[in-house]
Amino acid sequence: MSESDRLTKLGFWRIVTLGLVALAASGCKVAADGQNLQGARLYQNGNYDVAMQNFQKAVATDPTNADGYYNMACTMHRMGSTRNDQNTLGQAETLYNQCLDIDPNHTDCYRGLAVLLVETGRSDKAFNLLKNWALRSPQVADARVELARLYEEFGDPESAKSYLTEAVGLDQYNARAWNALGRLREQTGEYTQALANYQRSHNLNRFQPEIMERMAALNRTIASQAGTLQAGDTRTVNVGTPTNR
Repeated sequence: MSESDRLTKLGFWRIVTLGLVALAASGCKVAADGQNLQGARLYQNGNYDVAMQNFQKAVATDPTNADGYYNMACTMHRMGSTRNDQNTLGQAETLYNQCLDIDPNHTDCYRGLAVLLVETGRSDKAFNLLKNWALRSPQVADARVELARLYEEFGDPESAKSYLTEAVGLDQYNARAWNALGRLREQTGEYTQALANYQRSHNLNRFQPEIMERMAALNRTIASQAGTLQAGDTRTVNVGTPTNR
């Protein structure tokens, strides 16, 4: 499968996965944190080899730094995909698993590993990975969110919606789950519910400009539909023959 085919298959899910290195660098010890952040800047500029050196330093500074392992895995994943290097992709898979050994609920890592498994023709293992996470961590809403994303990518929006409904039931404050649920409902024409879900997500996390755009578009769609219904609701008055008085 070519790189463009992979991107088409995995759509937004994959792009987001490989764009979160900077966010994964928070919450570490001071020295490792600085090395992660420096590596993230280099990664974002496409300087993957030097970025990798910084992430390796972060892990050497703090061997229990799950984010450092994730950052290394993500970088190797990017390099392996770009260079079509199966050996590098294999190293990325090992690093993703090392990250999960340290932090069994590392959401970004689960997403990255699942994407890699799909890319390398093992979609069944990707589903098993996320299903097992959901079983092992029944209280973690993000496990359902990631499983829902995978079902959505494979053309099963109903299963995706079911898992997202479970996610918001577990965590009413999960902005990502509400956003994803809104997107699914918008796609299936449930515009009023989609708008409510987007609004809930935005209230929880206002740093989501794309949601503002979706809400504005949905408001226009709903208003347009209401106008069409009103226009179609006019009744024809049957004028009969005047009665002679």
